[in-house]
Parts: sequence; C-alpha cells; structure tokens
Amino acid sequence: MLDLSVLNPRQREAVTTLQGPVLILAGAGTGKTRVITYRIAHLIERGVPPEHILAVTFTNKAAREMLERVQQLVPRPCHAAAAAPEAAPGAGRPTICTFHALGVRLLRQHIERLGYKRNFVIYDEAEQLAAVRKILSHLSARGEKTDPHAVLALLSRYRNGGEHAVAFAEPGVRVLAEHVRARYESALRACNAVDFDDLLLLPLRLFREHPDVLEACRARYRYVLVDEYQDTNAAQFELLRALCGQHRNLCVVGDDDQSIYGWRGAEIANLLDLEKHFPEVKVIKLEQNYRSTTTILGVANTLIRHNARRRAKHLWSTLGAGPRITLHTFTDEEAEARAVVEAIESARLVRRIPWSDHAVLFRTNGQARPLETAFRRAGVRYHLVGGQSFFDRREVRDFLAYLKALLNPQDDISLLRIANVPARGLSDATMQRLLAASQERHCPVFAVMNHPAVTADFPARTRASIAGLVRWLEDTARPLRAPASGDGFSLSAWAEGWLNGLGYYEELRRSEKTAEAGENRVRNLKELVAALDRDAGPAGPPAERLQRFLEEVTLDTERESDAAPAGEAVTLITMHSCKGLEFPHVFIVGLEEGLLPHARAKAEGSLDEERRLFYVAITRARYSLQLGHCAARRKYGQLSPCHPSSFLKELPPELLERAEDRPREPASLETGRAWFAAMREKLAAVRPR
Repeated sequence: MLDLSVLNPRQREAVTTLQGPVLILAGAGTGKTRVITYRIAHLIERGVPPEHILAVTFTNKAAREMLERVQQLVPRPCHAAAAAPEAAPGAGRPTICTFHALGVRLLRQHIERLGYKRNFVIYDEAEQLAAVRKILSHLSARGEKTDPHAVLALLSRYRNGGEHAVAFAEPGVRVLAEHVRARYESALRACNAVDFDDLLLLPLRLFREHPDVLEACRARYRYVLVDEYQDTNAAQFELLRALCGQHRNLCVVGDDDQSIYGWRGAEIANLLDLEKHFPEVKVIKLEQNYRSTTTILGVANTLIRHNARRRAKHLWSTLGAGPRITLHTFTDEEAEARAVVEAIESARLVRRIPWSDHAVLFRTNGQARPLETAFRRAGVRYHLVGGQSFFDRREVRDFLAYLKALLNPQDDISLLRIANVPARGLSDATMQRLLAASQERHCPVFAVMNHPAVTADFPARTRASIAGLVRWLEDTARPLRAPASGDGFSLSAWAEGWLNGLGYYEELRRSEKTAEAGENRVRNLKELVAALDRDAGPAGPPAERLQRFLEEVTLDTERESDAAPAGEAVTLITMHSCKGLEFPHVFIVGLEEGLLPHARAKAEGSLDEERRLFYVAITRARYSLQLGHCAARRKYGQLSPCHPSSFLKELPPELLERAEDRPREPASLETGRAWFAAMREKLAAVRPR
C-alpha cells in the first residue's frame, strides 16, 4: 500500500488528481520528482494497467532515475523496464523515456507508411552538416560563403515551429534556410535517414496522415505525464496534444520561473497558455520548499516578481531564516576569484566545511579562467561542470604548445601539434613521414626537418613549407635569447606579435560555428597572452621567464589531475548547467551588466529569461548565498569598467548585507583550537622537497 502520508497536502492533491488535464506548478526544491513517481505508482495502485502510462522526460538520466524510483514503490510492474528502459514497451510496465526515444519507437513500428524503410539511420550533427554543405555547394556563390552551422541551426528552428525565434537571424541566412529546407529533407530521405528533429516531426506527420496510428497510440497511452514541461518546444507540445486529444489525461509538471532554454527553442507559452488548449485544466501549486532558508527564498521571490508574464507563486519553507545574503564588490575578476578561494578555505579550516559543500556559479564559460587559476594556486580541488577546463581548450593548448616548441624545438609532441596550426601545407601524412624518419635516425623531428636527405623526398611545395616552419621557429625564438632582451622585454607583446603574424586569431574566428563562439576563443587566448608578463614576472632573461611560466602552468595542471576523494571538490558551474542541482553554500560571481543580463539578451529583448536564470542560480543555495560583482573586468587583456547588474537593484535590501558592513564574529576558544588543528594538518601534509 502506497504511503501518501509522507507527502504534504499540495503534493498529495497532485498525486491523487488522476482524471483530466493537470498542471503541477512545481517551484524550485518542492519535490517534483517525488510527486511524479508517486503519481505513477498511485495510478498503478488504483488499477490503471502500467502499459497505459507514458511519462516523458528530457534526459535519459532523468528517465532512469524516475524508473528506479517507481520500481521501488511498485517493484513488480517495473522490473522488466528497469533491465531495459529503452526497449519497446510491453504489458506490465509503464513507458518512461525521452521525447526522442518515444519518436524512435513510433517510427520503428510505422515509418514504412511514410515511404521510408524500417532500417532508417539517424544522422548526427556532423552528418547533417555534410548534407547542408553539399546543398550549399550547388547553390549561388552567396550560398557557398554562408556558414553551414548557421543555416542548420536556423533550419532546425523553422522545422520545430520556432518562427518567432529566427527573427534575429541575418535576413540573407533566413532566406537561404528557407531555400535549403526542401533540398535538405529530400537529401535525407534519399539516404533513408532522419535527424533528431525528424524524431518529433515525422510522428506528427504519421498521426496526420494515418489516423489509425494515432488512435492506436491514444488507446495505449491513456495517462501521459511530462517532466520539465516549461522546456518543451512547439513540436513536442503538438505531439502531446495529439496523444491526449480525446482522453485529456495529460499531467504536466513544470515551473515557468525556471524556463531558461528559450535560446534553443523552448516555448514558455506552452505552460503559460495551457488553458487555451485545455480550458478545464486543474492547476496545483507546489510552493513548500525543502531546500533553502527563508532568506534565500525571500530574495528569489522578490526578484522573480519583476517578470510580468508568469504564473504567480510564492516559495516558503520551515528551515529557518539562516544568514543574510552577502554582496561583494571586487576590483577585478582576479580579486573576485581570490576572495572566493579565501572564503572557501576559511570555512574549511575554521568551520570544517568540506570543499564539496561549495559551488561557484557564473553566466559564461569564459568566467571560469580566473577562478580555475586561483583554485590551482591555492591547491584547492575543484570540478568544472558544463564546460572544459580553461587549460584544456584547443586555443590554449595550441598556444602552450607553440611556447614549448619555441623554447625547445626538440619537443616532438608540441611541434607535431602546431606544425599545421594554422594550415601551412604540412598535412598529417607529411608530419607522420617526418616522425618515422626521426625514429629511424634516433633524432628529434626538428632535426630531420633540417636534413636535406630527408626533405628531398617531398614535393617542392612541401619542402618549402617545412623550411618555412623551421625558419619561423628560429626567427621567432631569437629575441628570447638575444643579449639585449633583458628586463623590460614584454613576453605578452612578443606573443601578440607572432600570433597576429600567423593569422591565428582569424583562424579561430573562422573555425567556429558562430561569430560569438569564435570571439570567445579569441578572448580566452588574449587573456592568457596578457597573463604572460603578469605571471612570469618582469625580471630576468625572457627565455627563463617564459620557462617559469610554462612550469607553473604545467605543475598546476598536474595538481588538478591528482585523484581526489569522490565528490571532495568545489563545484564550478555555469548557471544554465546548475538547474536541478543544490549546494549548501553558493557563490554567484560576475553579476555585471553585459554578463547578467547578458548583452545579447538585452539586444534581443530576453531580459525576463535572464532574470529567470538568476532566479535558478539563487535557488540552488541551501544555507548561505554570496553575490559578487567587479568594478572592472579584463576584455582582450585590457581592464574595462563594469557596472553592477540591474538585477541587484531588484533584490530586497533588508535581506542583504554588504561584505564591508558585515560585523566580524569574535573567535571562540573552540574556533581557535579548530583553526590551529587544521593548520597543523595542513603543515604536516607539506613534504619537504
């Protein structure tokens, strides 16, 4: 017997309201997963055959978690599904899967009715791009110059019904996408292929053209549940409406205040305007929060009320007030990063709060660099979620390989990495031949590049490319060792010079899908170039300073890779990636105009979504929350003034305290003893070299 007493009154209402359309407005931290799983279990307990239940999620991970929880509540009907959650549904178990998995199931059974063969293939992005490039090559000269990534992205938005979102695309690209659409769909069909959009669009077409298929699906799936409903796009909504058009047993769980994926096609109107399509819908609000203090919720509630178009809700909890939210102003992003590290280390040493209890949230991946650097220098383990480490990014690794090759051309690994970056006529095959020759002669690759007997076997153009790289390395490295290049020699200016000379910045811009992505890579590299002089120090011969810089970076990188206890690390994470997570102590950094709200969002009129993003970040915190903004931030290596985010003015001042106004608590004898004990442990861990 299912124990419903563990649910609060609103959760219980959501679980037991089984007939007709239901909208469960599940605020942050209100237990929505428990409600969905208990609802499925309750349906089964009330006699609904499990095979008549469909629950749709957005990720395989969420589907697996939901299935496991349902199996714990009603183990027998879900036993087979747990063993093969993506298998075709059979008698005795509910269907719990993603939208795309549902589409595959339907198409495997019925796609022959649409003229495809049942053994269709699903194209990934690389294969989609190849198809678009082939089409563009047969169009006008203007088409040939168009970025295929931009055309493909716009094509997807058109096909999924997001016409309003394409308004910001360049008119030429928009027209071209319309022109390419029919050719693209024909090309895929000729290959008996579908893409991810087709996994939603073809089932809709199947339902329109073959009503008997739709009726069979409606008969099978008599109770439909949807998780994260605020993230559905137009095609997903139409699929749900088709399935539930007669029995109307649609239960959607979501929160418009957490709708943060409009940029990839999510339609918040699906949730806000549900009554237009299901006038009889019952709305149940889950507002009791089990995660955060009342202070954190007070800040979040006040912020989100500034969004005019939303469904009103007010989160509350019984977890107590907790500390006020602290607001910091820093001189720049490096001071911000140092302060975050110091606060986390102080909490660990004095209050024994582990690293894993802390998370640092930021708007863009590029903001991770100063944070990573500060954590590495302090020896604090961290885990970067939702993005690469700054030092693992392609442009950073290329640059470091160049520096190593210039200091030591006998470094084969670095030389092979940069030999054809940017392209200079030295293909992988050429470099592999040179590597084989160096192994035969037991010498570095650079040596055989200077060996006429080896290079004579190559075509004249390749010989010229080999000689050109050798000459470039020698000429570029010469200032590092010149007697006149002593104190005052700028490594940053030197590196900036040869990067521009190589055209590497332009290569980065050309290599990315969008102009913004290319500029982000350029910005990353320029920040590292600017750090050369700052981190290598001003004194000493340039070659020695550069060597120090590379040693520090290498040692720091090795330190990060040390095996850490499971989960024992600070979490660094973007605001978009943090949805669904929670942490005892949260820092939100970079709260400046242009970052949050992002400059692009302001230009496109998406301020409400940026505010929702801040709301999501705030509601990740359980006990303490600290906010930070900088007076200045480096852009392309230069400090530029910053203005505090306009969202900070929307927060209730009575729940905030400025860091400089916060009274220092007197240290107790117990606290002092704990601090000294922690320091002794830290000193004992330091091994003499």
